[in-house]
Formats: sequence, C-alpha cells, structure tokens
Amino acid sequence: MTRTATPALSPATSQWHEFADRVLAGETLSAAEAESILTAPDSELLSVLDAAYRVRQHYFGNQVQLYLLMNAKSGLCPEDCQYCSQSKVSEAEIPKYNILSRDKLMDGAKVAAERQAKTYCIVISARGPNEREMQAVEQIVPEIKSKYDLKICASMGLLTSQQADRLAACGVDRVNHNLNTGEDYYADICTTHGYSDRVDTLKAVRSAGMEMCSGGIIGMGEKPSDLVQMAIELRELGVHSIPVNFLNAIEGTPLEGKDTLTPQRCLKALAMFRLVCPDREIRIAGGREIHLRSLQPLGLYAANSIFVGDYLTTQGQTPDADYQMIRDLGFEVVEAAEAQRC
Repeated sequence: MTRTATPALSPATSQWHEFADRVLAGETLSAAEAESILTAPDSELLSVLDAAYRVRQHYFGNQVQLYLLMNAKSGLCPEDCQYCSQSKVSEAEIPKYNILSRDKLMDGAKVAAERQAKTYCIVISARGPNEREMQAVEQIVPEIKSKYDLKICASMGLLTSQQADRLAACGVDRVNHNLNTGEDYYADICTTHGYSDRVDTLKAVRSAGMEMCSGGIIGMGEKPSDLVQMAIELRELGVHSIPVNFLNAIEGTPLEGKDTLTPQRCLKALAMFRLVCPDREIRIAGGREIHLRSLQPLGLYAANSIFVGDYLTTQGQTPDADYQMIRDLGFEVVEAAEAQRC
C-alpha cells in the first residue's frame, strides 16, 4: 500500500505556528510580529486561527465565559468620544436616564444568572462616578453577590484611587475601563480626556486589588500599529480581561457611516490579541453580529468569552443563538465554580 506523504506547511503557515510555539514557550511577540498577523493575507486566515486556537486551548480549553451588560445609567455623558452614542457630541436617539433603582439592578442580576452569565457588568455613562452613584453601587453589590453568586464588573468612567478602594471594599471583583485604541491615535477619537487618564484609572484599579478589564474598538480609522500598541500596553499593564469591540457606527455619532471592517479583518484582530496576550481572557464584544456575521463561531477559536444578550444602546443576537453557537462548536459554558477561579 502506497503511503501519501503529508504535505509540508507553507512558509506563511509555518510562521503562524512558530509564533504559537514561541508564545507557548513563554516568549512574547514583537510589535512587528503582531502587526504581521493583522496584515496577513485572507488566504492565511485559517492558519492564523489555527495557531491562535492552540494557545487558547492551552490556557482555556474549549470553555466559554459568558457576561451580561446592564446599562445602569444611559446618556448624559459630558465626554466627546466619537464612537459613543451616549457622549455629548452624539445625536443618536437613545434612552437617557440617571442610575437605575435597586430593583432594576437586581432584576438585571437575575437575568444574568438565568442566562448562565457568571459576571454581571454594571455600566454608567459618565466622566466618572458622583457620590450618589458610588453609594448606589456600594449598596447593591453585596446584595447581588449574596443572592446570585455573580462576579461583578463595574464600568464607571475615570476613577480616583479612593474610589477604586471603595469599589474593592464593597465586593466589586473587576473594573472595566477600555483604552479603546493605541496612545498615538487616542486624540483622534476623544479630546475631553487623554489616554494617560485611562491608564491612570487602570493603575488605580490594580492598586486597589481588583482585576482590570480593558480593551478597545476596531474600525475607527486606526492603523494596524495602533491596535498592536494597545494590545502590548494591555499585556504590560497586566489586564486580566480584554473585550474586543468592532465599531457599530451608530447613526447620530461622529463616526456614523464608517464601515471599513470585514469578517476576516475582525478574526485576524482576535488572533493577534490572543497571541500577544496569550493567557488573558479575550472577549468578543460589541459589533460581533454586524461584522463577523456568519463567521461568528470562528471568533471563539481565538477568544474565550462573549457578552450574551444586548449591549449598552444596541441589540445583540438572542441568547439561544449564542448557546447554539457554543454547542455547535463542541465548546461549553464555564460553570459557576470555575467562573469564580477565572
């Protein structure tokens, strides 16, 4: 019986697996190497994802962590972030309200538990929290954790070290504060605060002993080098969880109509984040339904987390569709005890 020789890997395919080998051996990719992932030809996409999956599987197996977002305060933000429907420069038609009541926040926690989300994300639109908002979070977090055994992630804008200490003291596990893009591009998307303000907030969170959640938005006009700069910054800061958003160019925002993304570009970005930040939680966040479309399942070969349900002011796909996607991949949702260890 004649044996057929196994085809040799192409030079490009071999390169992506060399990256994975090195990352699994504890090395870090250079900025140029990370950028080469983003600029890889689409014909190499499956090879890139295969390399990313090797790293994802090593650290997270085939498990998927679910999160649920609660927009606890909508609109009314004095910042001018160009992508955001809640900013002062947005004319988007969205609900506007101050921080939700205790009952509504508890209702959201109940939904999170029912949807198998192990982390409940409480988000307010603001430059930073006022005293009323701080007290509301301090009062509700212990009750949510006691009743539903959820991890709590708070996203409250810029924080002082004292505010970070208070959030830690009341039981907040993690704080989200996205860098959004690389330092060199930041002034193009926001002028009312700077990139360094965001880094300072993350450092305050870290000093308070909480986990840091920080990621960015792809498709705002940035260069590949800007995304790489952000990914390396997140790695060096020691961020635990990285949400990767894809620009939803909401009508009424300054970035309305901007649409430069393809599913392939989005998937290569997810692979880049996995290979640059190999042991960090990578979450496919806002815009996945719009830009990944039918290729959404492939994203979970690089990422290990998703939001289940809606986002802040935009809708996601149904939870049932997410559960089916995870089952079809042969993956499984992280159980409660495991989620507490993540």
